[in-house]
Amino acid sequence: MAVRYIPFYPDPTAGQAILNNFRRTLLYHGSEQLSDDLRRGMPLYEVKEQEQVGDGSDGTIVRGECVSACAWLRAQGKKVDLVYIDPPFASGADYAKQVYVRPRIAEKIKSAGQEVTSDELKAFEEKMYGDVWDKEKYLNWMYENLMAIKSVMSERASIYVHLDWHIVHYIKVLMDEIFGEDNFCNDIIWHYSGWNKKLNNSFEKRHDVILLYAKDKTHTVFNSYFEKWGSEEEYVKKRKQKLHEDVDGRKYVYSDAGSGKRVKRYLDEAIQSGVVVDDVWDLDKLNNSAKESVEYATQKPEALLERIIRASSDKGMLVADFFGGSGVTAAVAHRLGRPFLHVDIGINSIQTARDRLAAAKAGFHVYEVKDGVQLYRNPVQTMDKIKELIPGLKNEDDVDEFWEGVVTDSRDGMIPVYIPNLMDSTTKLLTKALMNRILRLGIPSLPPTVKKVCVYYIDIDDEKAIRKFIQQDKSTLVEIELCDLKPVLDGTVLEDDATVHVTHDVGELLYTVHIDQFASDRVAQKIAAYNEKGFANSGRRPFQPIEISEEGLETIEALSLDCESGERTAVWHSASDLRIDKAGFVIRNGVKTDELWDGTIQSTERPLRLKIRNICGDESIYVLDAPQA
Repeated sequence: MAVRYIPFYPDPTAGQAILNNFRRTLLYHGSEQLSDDLRRGMPLYEVKEQEQVGDGSDGTIVRGECVSACAWLRAQGKKVDLVYIDPPFASGADYAKQVYVRPRIAEKIKSAGQEVTSDELKAFEEKMYGDVWDKEKYLNWMYENLMAIKSVMSERASIYVHLDWHIVHYIKVLMDEIFGEDNFCNDIIWHYSGWNKKLNNSFEKRHDVILLYAKDKTHTVFNSYFEKWGSEEEYVKKRKQKLHEDVDGRKYVYSDAGSGKRVKRYLDEAIQSGVVVDDVWDLDKLNNSAKESVEYATQKPEALLERIIRASSDKGMLVADFFGGSGVTAAVAHRLGRPFLHVDIGINSIQTARDRLAAAKAGFHVYEVKDGVQLYRNPVQTMDKIKELIPGLKNEDDVDEFWEGVVTDSRDGMIPVYIPNLMDSTTKLLTKALMNRILRLGIPSLPPTVKKVCVYYIDIDDEKAIRKFIQQDKSTLVEIELCDLKPVLDGTVLEDDATVHVTHDVGELLYTVHIDQFASDRVAQKIAAYNEKGFANSGRRPFQPIEISEEGLETIEALSLDCESGERTAVWHSASDLRIDKAGFVIRNGVKTDELWDGTIQSTERPLRLKIRNICGDESIYVLDAPQA
């Protein structure tokens, strides 16, 4: 349950539908409920620190939803000075990452020095999130997010919203309403190269749009951005100017100085000063072979974020990304001397950003919003797990998509089940308005034989008032049972099993933690599903299943040692980080090596706790019994 609600902004719905004296109405299904949510405010949950890396002074990582993170910032009186967000595009696509099973340790040690080819790598897909939205729900969700972000922007702040053709034209209207038409600055075209394809009915889509708005144009920070010329030849060719030469051999061109005047401009000076960047940016997309790639599905190039951060912030200004993804915004902000805030709902994003920033020697804190729904890496996987955990829940053609499915009872027959959609923050809190929607839209669509429905909730506004509201409603005779989801979720995340022992080399002053055996039910289930599907679809071609060794070490992706605290739930302070890349080689404290992982991790201090991350991203903590020095 939320601790309390933090106002979005004074009178958040004022002026929503007025654009320069032209009144227009953007009314769609659910917009009335959005107004109620805005008036109620942002839910403030408990926020718990998970880890501190270094001295923590460079920035912050938060696992949680945008609105909840903004409520936390508001409660602390913190403001951000530049926002870049790359939210879902409502593209209808599913995004997944390749999960690689590391080469078997024993086999790799025997064949040390041999490269692993791509054919030898075994991998399966792990769904990160589904960018599949009902348009009205997407607009409600984005409106709420944008209002929350505006609430934590300083007066000198700007916001860049990165979208594409699917939805950007709708969001432009919302941005005009929220930030005001007068604070619109640019719609930037990011043009990128790609394969040339012949299309039958359209030109190829080869750009994204980035909307730039200021919180207040009279106060915002903006630095004209200059791009260096590649060469004299490029300058002359693009400017289409005739080249001249002084008697001393110095090259120059004539430039237009206005009012018909032309002035001499020396070529070396022109190239040195560069060219002012306009609102069309030709920058290459990132490819997987790029040095900066972290193999994240929606990763953006650092050059794109560097241009944004340099243009709209000064050193020391706080740069925030509330849909942080691969952590590129935070990484570039840190490199340019700006403190960063990285927020994302997915644990894969948090882990990717954490590893990336730790490798860059940044010091930061990692927090988690305790909103009761962080069961797995992202809301999609949590939703799938919830459906598994409700006994007897199954799909039923007789009920529409409003209901998640049905359970069957010997007394009441078919009982439709409502589950809040974790991708839609407006359904997480059961209010009288949401209950009214269930009564007016959900129940009337059910078959007449239904006697009872079950309504699950994560948070409830006022249970006593809602039960009274249901009793007083005379629109249906169907019994409504309210069910709390949190007891269903409690204790369902099982830690992985690990057998370890610690040795101490007194002469070398070195502790070594040996991982003797590792087993993850979650990973085993994913591999079993992959193999089952592979055998079913193999046909005439032989299928090579993924097989795990008895030790199971190839299902480990990363390890970390804490030498400061032996308390299981204490804030983590990493004294030693080790990651294993997909070929089995070690990345030690952010530095890539040519060493094959031998099943150990070392530290010069006595290790008190060990953290193991499996290849799917689940992390487990083990208290160690290390020998005294």
